[in-house]
Amino acid sequence: MSRQQNPLIQVKDLKKYYPVKTGIIPHVTDYVKAVDGVSFSIYEGEILGLVGESGCGKTTIGKLLTGLEKPTEGAILYRGMDVLDWTAKEQKKYRTKIQMIFQDPYSSLNPRKHIYEILAAPMLYHGISDKQTVEKDVKELLEMVGMPQSALGRYPHEFSGGQRQRIGIARALSLKPEFIVCDEPVSALDVSVQAQILNLLKSLQKELQLTLLFIGHGLGAVHYVSDRIAVMQNGRIVELGDAREVFHHPQQEYTKMLLNSILEPKAYSEDRDSQGS
Repeated sequence: MSRQQNPLIQVKDLKKYYPVKTGIIPHVTDYVKAVDGVSFSIYEGEILGLVGESGCGKTTIGKLLTGLEKPTEGAILYRGMDVLDWTAKEQKKYRTKIQMIFQDPYSSLNPRKHIYEILAAPMLYHGISDKQTVEKDVKELLEMVGMPQSALGRYPHEFSGGQRQRIGIARALSLKPEFIVCDEPVSALDVSVQAQILNLLKSLQKELQLTLLFIGHGLGAVHYVSDRIAVMQNGRIVELGDAREVFHHPQQEYTKMLLNSILEPKAYSEDRDSQGS
């Protein structure tokens, strides 16, 4: 990946404050600064890892980038254009280009709909497929994420956590996005399944030339998949650099603390280093 190209996503002085109300007649007395003046760029074709402890603001950034939350201040640029200034029609198109994979795949899948409908409905609504091609397109999606076609008539509760996450990935891919926010996509899975999902994400990113923001609280998994890593603490980015440099030669004490508290298998980092990637 070349840093000479223009960023796909630029975040400039982004802030998200939530008011705290107290008193018999509730009034704002303070603000929770979930995101407090964050700036970074994500280049086309890269995986940027965003890591930090729970509550540091990393998931809020993911929601801001996908339009699920509105910022208090700051700018989000997509291919150089501020998405906050776009019309409703432009925003709709933007949301097909930017998708999200959630931490809990079960809660993000409609339990009343079978997998075919979960995947087909957004493709038909946004004009990605039509009635003649949608069945073929859905089957191709399932094959892409390693799921059998027999899954189409089944419901989310009939699958394991890892299988549901594969379906969640397929749904994110269904609108042919350029950029995907992966919000702790393996933290709710068994360790043996985590590696499978991480390898699937890396493979899909390379095959489809996707750009990813990979959010996690463990440096091991984030280092395994990422080209660069941003470390977040108390709503701010405290360190940002090449994945290997941040992992092996951290500059900030907070990053060193995260490294020392790794509880997940070190196989992620060891595998990455042995691959020379």
